[in-house]
Amino acid sequence: MNRTTLSLIAGATALAAVTGFAALTTPDASGAGAAKAAAHLPVERTTLVCPAPSTSDIADTSYTSFTPVTRGTDGSGKAELRSAAEASGTGTGSSPGAATGKGKNQGGAGAKTAGKPVLQPKAPGTPVTGDVSGGDAPALVGTAEGRFAPGWTLQETTEVAAGTGRGLLGVNCTAPDTEFWFPGASTASARSDYLHLTNPDDSAAVVDIDLYGKDGALKSTVADGITVQPHATEPVLLSTLADTPQDDVTVHVRVRSGRVGAAVQALDDQLGGDWLAASADPADSLVLPGIPKDATSVKLIAFTPGDADGDLKVRLASPSGLITPAGHETVHVKGGMTTAVDLGDVTRGEAGSLVLTSSSPSVPVIAALRVVRGKSGRQETAFIPATSPVATRATSADNSGKGTILSLTAPTGTAQVKVTASAGSEGGTAASKTYTVKAGTTQDVDPPVPAGLKGTYALTVERVSGGPLYAARTLASEHEGVPGFTIQTLPDDRGMVSVPEADQDLSVLQR
Repeated sequence: MNRTTLSLIAGATALAAVTGFAALTTPDASGAGAAKAAAHLPVERTTLVCPAPSTSDIADTSYTSFTPVTRGTDGSGKAELRSAAEASGTGTGSSPGAATGKGKNQGGAGAKTAGKPVLQPKAPGTPVTGDVSGGDAPALVGTAEGRFAPGWTLQETTEVAAGTGRGLLGVNCTAPDTEFWFPGASTASARSDYLHLTNPDDSAAVVDIDLYGKDGALKSTVADGITVQPHATEPVLLSTLADTPQDDVTVHVRVRSGRVGAAVQALDDQLGGDWLAASADPADSLVLPGIPKDATSVKLIAFTPGDADGDLKVRLASPSGLITPAGHETVHVKGGMTTAVDLGDVTRGEAGSLVLTSSSPSVPVIAALRVVRGKSGRQETAFIPATSPVATRATSADNSGKGTILSLTAPTGTAQVKVTASAGSEGGTAASKTYTVKAGTTQDVDPPVPAGLKGTYALTVERVSGGPLYAARTLASEHEGVPGFTIQTLPDDRGMVSVPEADQDLSVLQR
């Protein structure tokens, strides 16, 4: 997947802001006017997309926005989160429903949000929240500029008290892109999995969807050429795209023209539900961080997009180091086919993260975990996709004084980590702690909590030194004995961009 959180426009704007213009050089200029060392500058514009949260009339959804304070930004800028239709400035939107047969328009804002943003941050460093209720909440598009753009994070959290998919559902609103992989989806009768496609732009997007089951590609006559209208969303029920039900499916989203935000809402009749975020790009080494220590069932779903088979070495990064799960030393993945392996209670009461290594660099894979907590009749589900490391900084936007678990993983080398709790959305003073995560381990840490906390707060994770660092946040909230929870991985926020310093001497172009 092309994980670009910075558009070309943003890159060009950042360059223009610093240099004024970029010098051109001729091939025989003997190095005159050559680009100097790249400058590391804050991004100047960010777009994020939040999918429509729920169709349940008893759903309550909250949105939390947070931008960490970033050096190098000026005092100007703004950010806001609006319905997809309102983001167009026309107040209209459409969704053809060709792929679902439902024809439901989720682009309109409805009476609850029309005319004003769902939320509008006032300053970096303090979270801002907004709420909607019921099943008519639309997909949202957020834009941030200037000092609000670097590291901007939006979290969507929904509580559904009963019915299919009941429990706690959470997702980080993501940047629109042109390719996504979702291992861990399903077209089984007990599941209602919807792929939400949201177009934030002024032109229609055209999307192709490929489904892969245990025996390879699933045949479909309606998964190609799906049009997502400008400033609208298309919820695609995956079971309508294939004739044969499959327990475990890999979904590949390819955008022919335009760009979309994409996420899968996986709803189970018995096991609750959650959002399945896109997996990291296919690679020969993957990390899936933050398996809860009390997980009662963990299923690994893996897929390799090529024709060649591969073997995955499976290891668990535990609090004491890397271990190999008994009976699951390796997993054989067939080319073009989805492989699912039940790992049981692989963590055995301790914090853990899965580390996968392909037997051959020429066989890249994607992967995700389906995690279940609770006992029969009172169970809840969440998903952990493979994720990218925290190169510099990552943020979890919606946290409470209780029910927040932060997992830090250093698979190959000891890492020094600084975690900062922001001020609360309604009051409180920021606090920080520094942790050492030993090589090959996962640590569930007690994150700092703002003094005098009121409301929610953000956690910003910074890798200070050492080896690669991976992170995930679990948010838990029990309801009538059901252990509701949701897990979000924390990839790098890409709040900074490298911009070459250009020589401003254009004399070589004068004739």
